[in-house]
Amino acid sequence: MNFSRLDWTVLVLTLLLIIVYGVYRSRTSKNLEGYLLSDRQMPWWIVLLSIMGTQASAVTFLTAPGQAYSDGMRFIQYYFGLPFAMVVVCIAFVPVFHKLKIFTAYEYLEQRFDIKTRLLTSFLFLLSRGISTGISIVAPAIVLHSMLGWDITFTNLFMGGLLIIYTVSGGAKAVAYTQQLQFIIIYAAMFIAAWWALKMLPQGIGITEALHIGGKSGRLNVITTGFTDKGFDWKDKYNIWSGVIGGFFLALSYFGTDQSQVGRYLTARNEQESKIGLLMNGLVKVPLQFGILLIGVFLFAFYQFNKAPAYFNLAQERTVQQSVNAKEFAAADQQYQQIQDEKRKTVTALGTALQQDNKASVDQLRTRLQEQQQQAQLVRDSIQNIVKKTIPDSEGNDNNYIFLRFVGDYLPNGLVGLIIAIIFLASWSSIAASLHALASCTMVDFHKRLRKKTSTPLQEYRWSQTYALIWGLFCIVVAQFSYNLGNSLIEAVNILGSWFYGTILGIFLVAFYLKRVGGHAVFTGAILAEITVIVVYSFNLLSFLWLNVIGAVCVLVFAGLAQVLFFNNSDSYQQWAKGRGQKAERKTSLKP
Repeated sequence: MNFSRLDWTVLVLTLLLIIVYGVYRSRTSKNLEGYLLSDRQMPWWIVLLSIMGTQASAVTFLTAPGQAYSDGMRFIQYYFGLPFAMVVVCIAFVPVFHKLKIFTAYEYLEQRFDIKTRLLTSFLFLLSRGISTGISIVAPAIVLHSMLGWDITFTNLFMGGLLIIYTVSGGAKAVAYTQQLQFIIIYAAMFIAAWWALKMLPQGIGITEALHIGGKSGRLNVITTGFTDKGFDWKDKYNIWSGVIGGFFLALSYFGTDQSQVGRYLTARNEQESKIGLLMNGLVKVPLQFGILLIGVFLFAFYQFNKAPAYFNLAQERTVQQSVNAKEFAAADQQYQQIQDEKRKTVTALGTALQQDNKASVDQLRTRLQEQQQQAQLVRDSIQNIVKKTIPDSEGNDNNYIFLRFVGDYLPNGLVGLIIAIIFLASWSSIAASLHALASCTMVDFHKRLRKKTSTPLQEYRWSQTYALIWGLFCIVVAQFSYNLGNSLIEAVNILGSWFYGTILGIFLVAFYLKRVGGHAVFTGAILAEITVIVVYSFNLLSFLWLNVIGAVCVLVFAGLAQVLFFNNSDSYQQWAKGRGQKAERKTSLKP
């Protein structure tokens, strides 16, 4: 890849702008209220951009186009439950959190249940968020390793270190204000890249023709039902049912109980501003994610007219070409290019037929294109097997590199540097919020709650910074083990979240709606539910989105049963019964 001086200039200046701006915005009260919640003074539009910036990691921009390129648009169904979840979060979660003036969502659980339930839930969050943040850190490292040949370890340390600078020093205020700037730069650059891909299509081929080509190759599968000849496929990862139901539970847990998001809207001036930020997120998130995935469809159409690599990971391709399997790889690559040449002829003819509105030719060419696409995929599968055979640690999956390869091969100087910069900005946006949330929970739920010695506000501020630094280093270590994940990174992050989000959500649902259930019962129910989720996933019984439903429902069921069978004589139950009795007496005394 040719990375020019102009690209380096654009990259360095963009990153320096964010770091300097973050440090500048880091001025805040040197106490927990200022460091963790920006003194609760953020307007709703900053809250909105901060919420969206936390979601939009580099994983999203790095792998979503590749996901659509390989598997089509059906991943968008993953977000269909999100708008409904925003409404529920505004009704059930936000009023409680604002009324109690809490720092973390898990403080409420101690007031409702007991300390062990609070610590268990906070621990599950720390485990899931810490690992997923490490996966997010590896995304920009992949960029420099694949495109510039930088060492993965060095890149993780270098980029993670830069991120830690303003996260540790600035706290919630620096995170929120840098996210708004990052958000604008990121989406502008991504859509410039999409425009460039369309611009480079042959004359007479525009958006309509590109979408038609993608659609007839199975890339516009926005709505899928999950039903096959054998009935509903519960292992199908993305369909309308798993998206609306499973996605709803996942989004409800993420926005209602994940401190990386809860911490974003707790910085708002008041309850109303938090709700506006969340509801606006529900309105704009799906269209924006649709646009990012659509870039992958445009890239697919682009590569029908231009030479497409048989394998998109440039670094691994070079390794294979220098190995004992080089001849086998070259033969498969040649076969793939021959099929690509035939596809280009078919696609060109299809574009002409579409312009002439020749329906008979269009139908014939569609069928031929689908057959050629299947042949090309078979060869791609064989090439991935060669890569796995040559590089045992590799999974042979190159989805994460499709967008990057296009950027490196076709975008002009300067724009390449900007695209690389937005990968880092997106990564920093989500990781900074996650590190801040990890530090918040460690400080508030564990350090401050369990440490007997009282600290001054300044000491608590310093401890919070220390925990942010420690979690930053932890996530860099996790990133070292995340490089060769078999699935696309975006899928890996969502699978990991689904292991825990259902259980965490179930605990909060019990707290809100099963007033009879006490701390011992919900703790027991949560442990059993988490075991159930891991077992279901281990045996590959369902697609991962359903794990969120299973986890939440199991906590409700197991906690209810445990309360009835084992804990009806517990202190928490007696307290609940006493409260019910006092309420009944008050009602009776009011009767004439």
